[in-house]
Amino acid sequence: MINCDVGEGVNNEAQLMPYIQSCNIACGGHAGDEKLMSTVVQLAIKQKVKIGAHPSYPDKLNFGRKTMVISAEDLKESIQAQINSLIKVIDEKGANLHHIKAHGALYNDIAKNRELALVFLEAILPYKNEVNIYIPFNSEIEKCAIKNGFKIIYEAFADRNYNNDLSLVSRDKKDAIISDPIAILKHVTEINKFNKVTTITGKKVSIKATTFCVHSDTENAVRIVAYLHKNLIT
Repeated sequence: MINCDVGEGVNNEAQLMPYIQSCNIACGGHAGDEKLMSTVVQLAIKQKVKIGAHPSYPDKLNFGRKTMVISAEDLKESIQAQINSLIKVIDEKGANLHHIKAHGALYNDIAKNRELALVFLEAILPYKNEVNIYIPFNSEIEKCAIKNGFKIIYEAFADRNYNNDLSLVSRDKKDAIISDPIAILKHVTEINKFNKVTTITGKKVSIKATTFCVHSDTENAVRIVAYLHKNLIT
């Protein structure tokens, strides 16, 4: 299953939707507003793409890709406000929320910080019985979510390289992003078929995923998802 982070101002959603199975819609924290959410939700409904909320640190200046110093209560309130803003749009369109996936630095931080992971889970507690959470394998958010009875779906990144500890190679470093569709297919197939990922150092590390993310702002994003849609055997 392929998913994309959308509603972030790239405006390629109409081209992406025919090739993906789920999407993660920015809901105002790092990008997006009600008008854009409405447009993307309508496209998702048309293409029968599962809809997810994509909350982040409330930091549009840095596109949510830098760790933010914020109180647990303020973060919780922001996450809930973001999700509720998308749910309002979804309800108006007669659709359903399928999942929640944190964005950017928040996603990375809850993967390694147990305390922050628990704050995130507390924030999304009202949606616990209705929606899934997209999370990385062997992470703090995974352990906390399982312990507290949340429904999880393991996610890996199709267009990003991994370190040996399964963290993503920093975007500041060379080879952090994979943009060649053939290389991405090989990367995804290894994870999908063998539950292994070849890290940036060449080491093969155990991993698990049933959905693979392609960022909408990755170079060749539309060509990548089209190529995966045609060639990925699940």
